[in-house]
Amino acid sequence: MSTLTEARPTPVVASPEPRRWAAVFALARFEARELLLQIPVLFFSLLYVGYLGWQVWTSDREGMNEFPVLQDADRATQMPPMLIAVAMLICANRAVLRSRRRGTDRHFDVLVMEPWRRTVAHALSVVPFAVAVALAVAGQFTWQALKPGAVGHGSYAELAVAPLSVLLLGVLGVLLARLIPSSFVVPLLALGGFVGTTLLTAGLDDPRWMRWLWPVASEYQSDPLPSDLLGRPAAWHVLYLVGLTVLLLCLAILVGGGRARLVKAIAVGSAALTLTGAVAQSAGDSPALTAARVRASVTPEKDQTCIRHDRSTYCAFPEWTGRTEDWAGTVRRVQSLAGGAAGGTLLTVRQRVEARYYGLGQDSTFDPSRTPGEVTVGTRWGGNRIPEFAVGVASVLVAGDEEAAGQLCDARTVVVMWLALGSAPDPMTSLKNVRLDDSVSGSAVVLTPTHPLSMSAQQTDVVREMLERPRYSITAKVKAHWTELTSPKTSTARAAELLDVPVPQGKEDECWA
Repeated sequence: MSTLTEARPTPVVASPEPRRWAAVFALARFEARELLLQIPVLFFSLLYVGYLGWQVWTSDREGMNEFPVLQDADRATQMPPMLIAVAMLICANRAVLRSRRRGTDRHFDVLVMEPWRRTVAHALSVVPFAVAVALAVAGQFTWQALKPGAVGHGSYAELAVAPLSVLLLGVLGVLLARLIPSSFVVPLLALGGFVGTTLLTAGLDDPRWMRWLWPVASEYQSDPLPSDLLGRPAAWHVLYLVGLTVLLLCLAILVGGGRARLVKAIAVGSAALTLTGAVAQSAGDSPALTAARVRASVTPEKDQTCIRHDRSTYCAFPEWTGRTEDWAGTVRRVQSLAGGAAGGTLLTVRQRVEARYYGLGQDSTFDPSRTPGEVTVGTRWGGNRIPEFAVGVASVLVAGDEEAAGQLCDARTVVVMWLALGSAPDPMTSLKNVRLDDSVSGSAVVLTPTHPLSMSAQQTDVVREMLERPRYSITAKVKAHWTELTSPKTSTARAAELLDVPVPQGKEDECWA
């Protein structure tokens, strides 16, 4: 007699929900380590770190780096991390498709973890890189903000753009892998998107709504503006990026088999946030902002604070009042070389901006002031801006006002250049930096905060001889012959005789003005 034993299937007991999510986080940690070992991620991460190191190394070499404007410094953190964001797009996509390339997809069918949970794990693997970028951005901005010459105010929303971009492109790579299981999709999509957007942008004259649909909305800016005149919808852009990231993640989960009502509800909510942010960030400048830009450009004195240093008054926008002492130092240096009444002339140094027409896309060019004793200074400082401002101060001391200074075409140009550069730490380098062609011989255009000046070849020869001689000897001669040297009737050759330097040969060049 035989007994037949009926085989009974072993019941599969689903793991508790907390343990399932623990498995998701464990897979996310593993995938994050795998991403770190991918060549694109390693290469672009090293490139990004190298860029940050280069900035630190060159900060002492570039004078303007010592005087950062923080409402520009926060936006400067956005574009470099896009290297890592692109690496996340490529490598997260390849990570999802790894099992398909290696023919191991069928093995996932025997696992308890559902496909949509693996999708979430791949998306979470991008988070450590977004956090790392956030820390790098915070360090970069803090380093700028702690400099003694820093002015202005940064924006948390602008600083959040870089890490959100990394997260967004990583999630996009996961979604594309679920939609189209091919590793060639991402490169083709990136190339096609770039070419298509470039052509469309050129055809539509770079509309605002299209520019702000990208993760980083870059805008060309010549000179910094006060933070309340920027008009950048940074907060709405962050809302747009957050909503779009969550929406793409929900779509990836739904494509991966997730059908929970909660996911669908979150997808609908994130779509609403994305649309709200996209519409709000695409709106044009408000009438109030336009009026504020006109007021700051035409009548800056209505928005400025004036501070007295020594004999002169320095009027600046509120965020720049701490820089007036630096301006005063340059004015003291220039006036110390002047003779006659110019050494005690009461000047008004006024900061100016130009934001009436195109906002951040405007090149800041200022018409010369007709007000006697008024000197223009911009919102940039350091580097070449210092000798350019010194030339502006010297030209007003000699000519009386900025408009008259633009017509200088005689020995007064020699005096102006001596006052501006004679007491500089490195006069010859400053002479080169302040000339448009970076030369120290021949005729050239000399840059100032307003309209440029003109130097003939003979005037350049005289100025170069003056700068190469001991300062005290030239200073004494300039002060002794101040009246004649600043007369419009005095020629360059006569100035050379008064200053006891070689008289330039040949007929003096005519001024370009």
